Amino acid sequence: MLSIAADAEDVVHEAYLRWRAEPRGDVRSPRAFLMTVVTRLCLDALGSARARRETYVGPWLPEPLLVDELGPAGASELSDSLSLAFLVVLEELSALERAAFLLHDVFGYGYGELSAALGRDQAACRQLVARARKHLAARGGRFEADRERAHELTKQFLAACAGGDLKALLAVLADDVVVWTDGGGKAKAAHGPVIGAAKAARFLLAIARGTPEGTEVIETNLNGQPGLLALYAGRAVSAVMLDIADGLVNAVMVVANPDKLSAVNAALSERREAEASTARTENPK
Repeated sequence: MLSIAADAEDVVHEAYLRWRAEPRGDVRSPRAFLMTVVTRLCLDALGSARARRETYVGPWLPEPLLVDELGPAGASELSDSLSLAFLVVLEELSALERAAFLLHDVFGYGYGELSAALGRDQAACRQLVARARKHLAARGGRFEADRERAHELTKQFLAACAGGDLKALLAVLADDVVVWTDGGGKAKAAHGPVIGAAKAARFLLAIARGTPEGTEVIETNLNGQPGLLALYAGRAVSAVMLDIADGLVNAVMVVANPDKLSAVNAALSERREAEASTARTENPK
């Protein structure tokens, strides 16, 4: 709903406090109570978040999340709903349309539950979901891609950028590819989208050439999709996500705003600590 991890954590914390304060005898269904509270808190938070974005410097992209590879059962539905390409399109929906679509089509709540959570009758909720579906369909659906092909294209994209190979990079980009860079005024970024394969390829190679010495680029899973992280001194300084369709990259989303990399860096630290703990256990002195 919110596209920013810290905002989501604030909502969950506030919902928990309200749950703790609510007399248990007044709650007939904990599931319905929590869903309603979280949804309404999200709607309030989304209103203020969108107001803040009106003064945001440059393109605004959702926050990348470092998500470990999901199992086959969860990969198809959840990761498609977390992809930055999908979240970008959700930003174009009204807050109510976004909530209705996510609750019904992603999380499987019925229209009766939507009615209670959104404070609208069931007919209105059906209209909200229908409008959201129509908009998503017009923008290309749920951004699904063959995951093996996506990993392969990510490797080719990285190799072409690292090697400064213009021809190889053009081979993986769609003719109408769009590059979005989000620096938030705190990191170097384009002031608007870079459109078209030729311009995009030259722009991406220029970014690669300007990478500081000592920067390590790793492949990982971002928002449930193949992605790239640029690490400097062990910390992420940018995240790159590719939107892939019809066997080509049709959008490149680069997040360099350090504020939006906090959750990624926290996850990297936790991962390193877990790996170090495992190593100590397997190789005690």
